[in-house]
Amino acid sequence: MILDLLEALPRYAALNSRFDLVVDALRRMDVSSMPDGHYEIDGQNVFLILSEGTGKGRQAARLEAHERYIDIQISLAGTEEIGWKTLWHCRSSLGIFDTAKDIIFFSDAPDSWVSVPPGHFAIFFPEDAHAPLAGTGPLRKAIFKIIVDE
Repeated sequence: MILDLLEALPRYAALNSRFDLVVDALRRMDVSSMPDGHYEIDGQNVFLILSEGTGKGRQAARLEAHERYIDIQISLAGTEEIGWKTLWHCRSSLGIFDTAKDIIFFSDAPDSWVSVPPGHFAIFFPEDAHAPLAGTGPLRKAIFKIIVDE
C-alpha cells in the first residue's frame, strides 16, 4: 500500500507499465466535475470508476482484495478512511473469489487505518486487502483500476 499527495503520483509510474496512463488521464480529465460512472482509459487494462456516496464508518467497512487489478483510490471530496491488512494474514473469507468481478471479501479486521483526504491517493496492490468507505459523511472518489503487469 502507498499513500501520498496526488501531485506525487508520477513518481510511482515505474511500478507498473500502465501507471503513466493514469497520470495522463488525470492531466486530461477533470475528474472532480465528471458524473459518476465507468470510464475506459485503455479498455479493460485501465479504467476509472467515479462514485459519490456516504462513508460507512469503520464498523461497516469490509476488507476486500483483487487478483487482477491494482487500485489507485483518489479522494476528491470528504475524507476517506481505508482499512488495510496484508492479504496473507486474512483468514475469514466471506465466500469464494468472484473472478468476474475480481473481488473477494473478508470479515477480518484491518490491522491499520489510513486517512485519505482530498488531494491524496492510496495504491492497493493484489497483496493489500483494503476496507474502503470507512470514512463518515459524504465522499467522492476516483478509483483507477490497473491490470497487473504480466
